[in-house]
Amino acid sequence: MKYFFFTILLLFFYSNSFSQTQGRKVENLQNFDKQKIHFGYFIGFNQYNFKIDYKKNPNYTTQVEEELGLNIGLVGDIRLGEYLNLRFEPGLQTNKSALKFNERSNFTQNSDTLRSIKSTFIHLPLLLKFSSKKINNFRPYLIGGISTSFNLSSNENSPEDNKNNVFRLKSNTLYYELGFGIDFYLQYFKFSPSIRGLFSVTNELVPDNDLESPWTGNIDKLSTRGIFINLTFH
Repeated sequence: MKYFFFTILLLFFYSNSFSQTQGRKVENLQNFDKQKIHFGYFIGFNQYNFKIDYKKNPNYTTQVEEELGLNIGLVGDIRLGEYLNLRFEPGLQTNKSALKFNERSNFTQNSDTLRSIKSTFIHLPLLLKFSSKKINNFRPYLIGGISTSFNLSSNENSPEDNKNNVFRLKSNTLYYELGFGIDFYLQYFKFSPSIRGLFSVTNELVPDNDLESPWTGNIDKLSTRGIFINLTFH
């Protein structure tokens, strides 16, 4: 993930430097950023993974099989200053992934080595947006903050566990987020593609009832890592 942070910073400073070397053009939406409050919506994609810490036997690792998911939501933006905004981006996210467990972990059937995880999140981020100077109808920015989500498919309260093919996660999770984007000022609206990383600060695993479970007995902590690519329209 350190390479993700480095890439974001590099792209931000490159875009900012590039914008300052270009000649000025006719500016679109000249008064848009002077609004105290404005709203928008976004649609995009996500990809979730897990950081897994083990209690013992680190060679008996668990692989995560990732798939692309969908993001959709609203944007509320409050202007705090010329280069600083506060954002609230409530959204709905869907995702599907799978955990592939080590086949040597005393499973009775080969099918028991795979657990599918389908997730539907209500995602609630509160973010600070740091923008550069607007030149030539575009404006790069960094964005970061904290967020929480409610997983409607977590199975946290299910009495069944992996013996019944039910992998349980906690329904509520806390994260920090960091990303990079560019505001493009078009004739009638502002278009903002962005990429953002999400990092859980909590342990999301609900262990199986059997402390020696071949699925969760060797896992000490399971935390979400995710990447969002969003297209925002204001």
